[in-house]
Amino acid sequence: MNDKEPETRLDPRYSDESAAAIPWADAESLLAAAELFWISTVRPDGRPHVTPLPAVWAHGALHFCTGPDERKAKNLAHNPNVVLTTGTNIWDKGYDLVVEGEAIRVSDNGRLRELAAAWETKYGDFWHFEVREGYFHHGPGHAVVYAVAPHTVFGFGKGEPFSQTRWRFV
Repeated sequence: MNDKEPETRLDPRYSDESAAAIPWADAESLLAAAELFWISTVRPDGRPHVTPLPAVWAHGALHFCTGPDERKAKNLAHNPNVVLTTGTNIWDKGYDLVVEGEAIRVSDNGRLRELAAAWETKYGDFWHFEVREGYFHHGPGHAVVYAVAPHTVFGFGKGEPFSQTRWRFV
């Protein structure tokens, strides 16, 4: 997916004088450890749609799944551009991340089996998926899997010091 090092820039307009950009490897670790993300998609009529979901970081991309008839899947069929956010709901503690990119469907069964194992490792037995015919299967339903390789990521350090870092994959 995204194997290259991004261009990293600390934005001094939104950062304390003592702030420094965190390395991309640290941001990747935060993405891998985060349990809940909020995904923003665009409806065909242009209105936004936001919903929480779990995601797995693997091979330089965030991966999520959804039922093929859910609103986000319908939105992605019309417009694959997404934003995924994660962090804390505390003003002066933690680190928030905003990932911008394009959701690309993953349908290779080998890769899906690897991702299914990553989901179960991260989230437990409830998230056990069987893989067949390019889909995750769970109980009576099935889900489409998407990968979002970041185009741009914003990081927001909260507290002492406050900071805003941008990683751009050019």
